Amino acid sequence: MSLLGLIIVGAVVIFFMGIRIVRPTHRGLIERLGKYNRFASMGFNWIIPLIEVIYQVNVTEQMVDAEPQEIITNDNLNAKVDAQVYFKVKADEADVKNCQYSVNNYQWQIVNLARTTLRNIIGTLTLKSANSERGKINAELHKTLCEETASWGLEIVRTELKEIDPPKDVQETMNKVVKAENEKIAAVDYATATETVADGQKRAEIKKAEGIKQARILEAEGEAEAIKLVNEAAERYFTGNAQVLRKLEAVEKSLQNNAKIVVPANTELVNVIGEMAGFLPINKKISEK
Repeated sequence: MSLLGLIIVGAVVIFFMGIRIVRPTHRGLIERLGKYNRFASMGFNWIIPLIEVIYQVNVTEQMVDAEPQEIITNDNLNAKVDAQVYFKVKADEADVKNCQYSVNNYQWQIVNLARTTLRNIIGTLTLKSANSERGKINAELHKTLCEETASWGLEIVRTELKEIDPPKDVQETMNKVVKAENEKIAAVDYATATETVADGQKRAEIKKAEGIKQARILEAEGEAEAIKLVNEAAERYFTGNAQVLRKLEAVEKSLQNNAKIVVPANTELVNVIGEMAGFLPINKKISEK
Protein backbone atom coordinates (compact mmCIF):
# COMPACT_ATOMS: atom_id res chain seq x y z
CA MET A 1 0.00 0.00 0.00
CA SER A 2 1.39 3.39 -0.92
CA LEU A 3 1.96 6.27 1.46
CA LEU A 4 -0.99 8.13 0.01
CA GLY A 5 -3.25 5.20 0.70
CA LEU A 6 -2.11 5.06 4.28
CA ILE A 7 -2.79 8.76 4.69
CA ILE A 8 -6.29 8.38 3.24
CA VAL A 9 -7.07 5.43 5.48
CA GLY A 10 -5.70 7.26 8.51
CA ALA A 11 -7.77 10.34 7.66
CA VAL A 12 -10.93 8.25 7.33
CA VAL A 13 -10.29 6.56 10.65
CA ILE A 14 -9.64 9.87 12.40
CA PHE A 15 -12.79 11.35 10.84
CA PHE A 16 -14.99 8.55 12.11
CA MET A 17 -13.31 8.63 15.51
CA GLY A 18 -14.19 12.31 15.84
CA ILE A 19 -17.90 12.01 15.02
CA ARG A 20 -20.21 12.90 17.93
CA ILE A 21 -24.02 12.89 17.74
CA VAL A 22 -25.85 15.08 20.24
CA ARG A 23 -29.46 14.08 20.96
CA PRO A 24 -32.27 16.69 21.07
CA THR A 25 -32.44 16.21 24.86
CA HIS A 26 -28.79 17.24 25.32
CA ARG A 27 -26.35 20.01 24.58
CA GLY A 28 -22.56 19.64 24.40
CA LEU A 29 -19.48 21.51 25.59
CA ILE A 30 -16.33 20.86 23.59
CA GLU A 31 -12.98 21.32 25.34
CA ARG A 32 -9.64 21.38 23.59
CA LEU A 33 -6.68 20.34 25.71
CA GLY A 34 -8.68 21.08 28.90
CA LYS A 35 -9.96 24.47 27.79
CA TYR A 36 -13.48 25.33 26.64
CA ASN A 37 -13.52 25.69 22.89
CA ARG A 38 -17.07 25.72 21.51
CA PHE A 39 -20.72 24.80 22.03
CA ALA A 40 -22.17 21.64 20.48
CA SER A 41 -25.88 21.82 19.65
CA MET A 42 -28.06 18.81 18.86
CA GLY A 43 -27.26 16.77 15.79
CA PHE A 44 -23.92 16.05 14.07
CA ASN A 45 -20.72 17.37 15.67
CA TRP A 46 -17.05 16.58 15.00
CA ILE A 47 -14.13 16.84 17.39
CA ILE A 48 -10.44 16.23 16.97
CA PRO A 49 -9.72 12.81 18.49
CA LEU A 50 -7.36 12.75 21.48
CA ILE A 51 -7.21 16.55 21.50
CA GLU A 52 -10.81 17.57 22.00
CA VAL A 53 -13.41 16.16 24.39
CA ILE A 54 -17.17 16.72 24.38
CA TYR A 55 -19.30 16.79 27.54
CA GLN A 56 -23.01 16.32 26.97
CA VAL A 57 -25.52 17.92 29.37
CA ASN A 58 -29.17 16.85 29.73
CA VAL A 59 -31.48 19.86 29.29
CA THR A 60 -34.80 18.08 30.00
CA GLU A 61 -36.71 18.39 33.27
CA GLN A 62 -35.20 16.30 36.04
CA MET A 63 -36.14 15.42 39.62
CA VAL A 64 -34.00 15.01 42.71
CA ASP A 65 -35.18 13.74 46.08
CA ALA A 66 -34.15 15.84 49.06
CA GLU A 67 -34.15 12.62 51.11
CA PRO A 68 -36.03 12.25 54.44
CA GLN A 69 -34.59 14.11 57.43
CA GLU A 70 -35.56 14.80 61.05
CA ILE A 71 -36.41 18.46 61.67
CA ILE A 72 -37.26 20.00 65.05
CA THR A 73 -40.34 22.20 64.75
CA ASN A 74 -41.01 25.37 66.70
CA ASP A 75 -43.01 23.39 69.30
CA ASN A 76 -40.04 21.04 69.91
CA LEU A 77 -41.35 18.03 68.01
CA ASN A 78 -39.25 15.89 65.69
CA ALA A 79 -40.89 15.74 62.27
CA LYS A 80 -39.74 13.53 59.43
CA VAL A 81 -39.66 15.72 56.32
CA ASP A 82 -39.06 14.80 52.69
CA ALA A 83 -39.32 16.86 49.50
CA GLN A 84 -38.69 16.67 45.77
CA VAL A 85 -37.21 19.32 43.50
CA TYR A 86 -37.94 19.49 39.77
CA PHE A 87 -35.46 21.45 37.65
CA LYS A 88 -33.81 21.62 34.25
CA VAL A 89 -30.67 23.08 32.71
CA LYS A 90 -31.40 25.98 30.38
CA ALA A 91 -30.56 25.10 26.78
CA ASP A 92 -28.54 28.18 25.76
CA GLU A 93 -24.74 28.12 25.68
CA ALA A 94 -24.12 30.43 28.64
CA ASP A 95 -26.34 28.46 31.02
CA VAL A 96 -24.98 25.09 29.93
CA LYS A 97 -21.48 26.43 30.63
CA ASN A 98 -22.56 27.74 34.04
CA CYS A 99 -23.99 24.38 35.14
CA GLN A 100 -20.62 22.81 34.43
CA TYR A 101 -18.13 25.54 35.34
CA SER A 102 -19.94 27.57 38.04
CA VAL A 103 -20.98 24.71 40.34
CA ASN A 104 -19.62 21.29 41.10
CA ASN A 105 -22.21 18.51 40.68
CA TYR A 106 -25.32 20.70 40.59
CA GLN A 107 -27.70 17.82 41.40
CA TRP A 108 -25.94 17.08 44.69
CA GLN A 109 -25.80 20.80 45.45
CA ILE A 110 -29.57 21.17 44.88
CA VAL A 111 -30.31 18.31 47.29
CA ASN A 112 -28.23 19.83 50.09
CA LEU A 113 -29.57 23.32 49.47
CA ALA A 114 -33.16 22.03 49.61
CA ARG A 115 -32.51 20.14 52.87
CA THR A 116 -30.97 23.20 54.51
CA THR A 117 -33.79 25.46 53.33
CA LEU A 118 -36.43 23.06 54.66
CA ARG A 119 -34.78 23.05 58.09
CA ASN A 120 -34.80 26.85 58.15
CA ILE A 121 -38.47 27.10 57.09
CA ILE A 122 -40.03 24.32 59.16
CA GLY A 123 -37.96 25.21 62.21
CA THR A 124 -39.98 28.41 62.54
CA LEU A 125 -43.36 26.61 62.35
CA THR A 126 -45.32 24.39 64.69
CA LEU A 127 -46.10 20.87 63.54
CA LYS A 128 -49.78 21.70 63.03
CA SER A 129 -49.08 24.84 61.00
CA ALA A 130 -46.44 23.01 58.94
CA ASN A 131 -49.02 20.40 57.93
CA SER A 132 -51.66 23.00 57.13
CA GLU A 133 -49.33 25.37 55.24
CA ARG A 134 -47.69 23.02 52.76
CA GLY A 135 -48.35 25.43 49.90
CA LYS A 136 -46.56 28.21 51.76
CA ILE A 137 -43.57 25.95 52.49
CA ASN A 138 -43.38 24.89 48.84
CA ALA A 139 -43.50 28.53 47.72
CA GLU A 140 -40.73 29.60 50.10
CA LEU A 141 -38.56 26.62 49.16
CA HIS A 142 -39.04 27.32 45.45
CA LYS A 143 -38.21 31.02 45.90
CA THR A 144 -35.02 30.29 47.85
CA LEU A 145 -33.78 27.68 45.37
CA CYS A 146 -34.44 30.03 42.43
CA GLU A 147 -32.43 32.81 44.09
CA GLU A 148 -29.53 30.56 45.10
CA THR A 149 -29.22 28.76 41.77
CA ALA A 150 -29.60 31.82 39.54
CA SER A 151 -25.91 31.67 38.54
CA TRP A 152 -25.90 27.90 37.97
CA GLY A 153 -27.72 27.99 34.63
CA LEU A 154 -30.68 26.10 36.11
CA GLU A 155 -34.43 26.67 36.13
CA ILE A 156 -36.22 25.43 39.25
CA VAL A 157 -39.54 24.26 37.81
CA ARG A 158 -41.32 23.41 41.09
CA THR A 159 -40.85 21.90 44.52
CA GLU A 160 -43.09 19.33 46.19
CA LEU A 161 -43.23 18.61 49.91
CA LYS A 162 -43.73 14.84 50.03
CA GLU A 163 -44.36 14.29 53.75
CA ILE A 164 -44.25 15.83 57.20
CA ASP A 165 -44.63 12.92 59.59
CA PRO A 166 -44.74 13.57 63.36
CA PRO A 167 -43.55 10.98 65.92
CA LYS A 168 -45.85 7.97 66.32
CA ASP A 169 -47.19 8.94 69.75
CA VAL A 170 -47.90 12.49 68.58
CA GLN A 171 -49.68 11.14 65.50
CA GLU A 172 -51.92 8.95 67.68
CA THR A 173 -52.79 11.93 69.88
CA MET A 174 -53.59 14.06 66.82
CA ASN A 175 -55.83 11.30 65.47
CA LYS A 176 -57.75 11.20 68.76
CA VAL A 177 -58.19 14.98 68.70
CA VAL A 178 -59.48 14.89 65.12
CA LYS A 179 -61.85 12.04 66.01
CA ALA A 180 -63.17 13.97 69.02
CA GLU A 181 -63.72 17.09 66.91
CA ASN A 182 -65.61 15.07 64.29
CA GLU A 183 -67.80 13.49 66.98
CA LYS A 184 -68.48 16.94 68.43
CA ILE A 185 -69.55 18.26 65.03
CA ALA A 186 -71.78 15.22 64.51
CA ALA A 187 -73.39 15.74 67.94
CA VAL A 188 -74.05 19.41 67.19
CA ASP A 189 -75.59 18.50 63.84
CA TYR A 190 -77.81 15.87 65.49
CA ALA A 191 -78.92 18.33 68.18
CA THR A 192 -79.72 20.94 65.53
CA ALA A 193 -81.74 18.41 63.53
CA THR A 194 -83.64 17.31 66.66
CA GLU A 195 -84.36 20.92 67.56
CA THR A 196 -85.64 21.55 64.05
CA VAL A 197 -87.98 18.55 64.25
CA ALA A 198 -89.24 19.66 67.67
CA ASP A 199 -89.82 23.16 66.39
CA GLY A 200 -91.77 21.78 63.46
CA GLN A 201 -93.92 19.65 65.76
CA LYS A 202 -94.52 22.67 68.00
CA ARG A 203 -95.67 24.77 65.05
CA ALA A 204 -97.93 21.92 63.92
CA GLU A 205 -99.53 21.67 67.38
CA ILE A 206 -100.05 25.43 67.42
CA LYS A 207 -101.73 25.30 64.01
CA LYS A 208 -103.89 22.39 65.20
CA ALA A 209 -104.90 24.28 68.37
CA GLU A 210 -105.70 27.36 66.32
CA GLY A 211 -107.90 25.23 64.06
CA ILE A 212 -109.74 23.72 67.01
CA LYS A 213 -110.18 27.18 68.50
CA GLN A 214 -111.55 28.55 65.25
CA ALA A 215 -113.93 25.59 64.93
CA ARG A 216 -115.22 26.11 68.45
CA ILE A 217 -115.68 29.81 67.78
CA LEU A 218 -117.66 29.04 64.64
CA GLU A 219 -119.68 26.43 66.51
CA ALA A 220 -120.39 28.88 69.33
CA GLU A 221 -121.39 31.55 66.81
CA GLY A 222 -123.77 29.06 65.17
CA GLU A 223 -125.30 28.14 68.49
CA ALA A 224 -125.66 31.83 69.40
CA GLU A 225 -127.37 32.49 66.08
CA ALA A 226 -129.72 29.57 66.68
CA ILE A 227 -130.52 30.81 70.16
CA LYS A 228 -131.15 34.25 68.72
CA LEU A 229 -133.60 32.83 66.19
CA VAL A 230 -135.35 30.81 68.89
CA ASN A 231 -135.63 33.89 71.06
CA GLU A 232 -137.04 35.89 68.19
CA ALA A 233 -139.57 33.16 67.46
CA ALA A 234 -140.51 32.92 71.13
CA GLU A 235 -141.00 36.66 71.36
CA ARG A 236 -143.11 36.62 68.21
CA TYR A 237 -145.30 33.62 68.78
CA PHE A 238 -145.19 32.79 72.45
CA THR A 239 -145.17 36.09 74.25
CA GLY A 240 -147.31 35.66 77.36
CA ASN A 241 -148.01 32.04 76.45
CA ALA A 242 -145.27 30.04 78.15
CA GLN A 243 -147.43 26.93 78.35
CA VAL A 244 -147.71 26.64 74.54
CA LEU A 245 -143.93 27.15 74.17
CA ARG A 246 -143.32 24.35 76.62
CA LYS A 247 -145.58 22.04 74.68
CA LEU A 248 -143.82 22.86 71.42
CA GLU A 249 -140.41 22.02 72.96
CA ALA A 250 -141.80 18.70 74.16
CA VAL A 251 -143.06 17.90 70.66
CA GLU A 252 -139.64 18.82 69.16
CA LYS A 253 -137.82 16.45 71.48
CA SER A 254 -140.29 13.69 70.75
CA LEU A 255 -139.92 14.00 67.01
CA GLN A 256 -136.12 13.70 67.16
CA ASN A 257 -136.32 9.90 67.21
CA ASN A 258 -138.98 9.65 64.48
CA ALA A 259 -141.71 9.22 67.12
CA LYS A 260 -145.30 9.51 66.00
CA ILE A 261 -147.37 11.98 68.05
CA VAL A 262 -151.11 12.39 67.70
CA VAL A 263 -152.13 16.00 68.13
CA PRO A 264 -155.85 16.76 68.50
CA ALA A 265 -157.26 18.90 65.77
CA ASN A 266 -158.28 22.48 66.28
CA THR A 267 -155.81 22.81 69.10
CA GLU A 268 -153.83 25.93 69.69
CA LEU A 269 -150.56 24.01 69.21
CA VAL A 270 -151.58 22.98 65.68
CA ASN A 271 -152.38 26.54 64.82
CA VAL A 272 -149.04 27.76 66.09
CA ILE A 273 -147.06 25.09 64.15
CA GLY A 274 -148.98 25.82 60.99
CA GLU A 275 -148.37 29.52 61.26
CA MET A 276 -144.64 28.94 61.80
CA ALA A 277 -144.57 26.71 58.71
CA GLY A 278 -146.38 29.32 56.62
CA PHE A 279 -149.88 27.72 56.58
CA LEU A 280 -153.07 29.29 57.81
CA PRO A 281 -155.50 27.26 59.89
CA ILE A 282 -158.56 26.03 58.04
CA ASN A 283 -161.87 27.24 59.36
CA LYS A 284 -164.11 24.36 60.42
CA LYS A 285 -167.18 25.88 58.80
CA ILE A 286 -165.44 26.33 55.48
CA SER A 287 -164.26 22.71 55.48
CA GLU A 288 -167.82 21.48 56.15
CA LYS A 289 -169.14 23.44 53.18
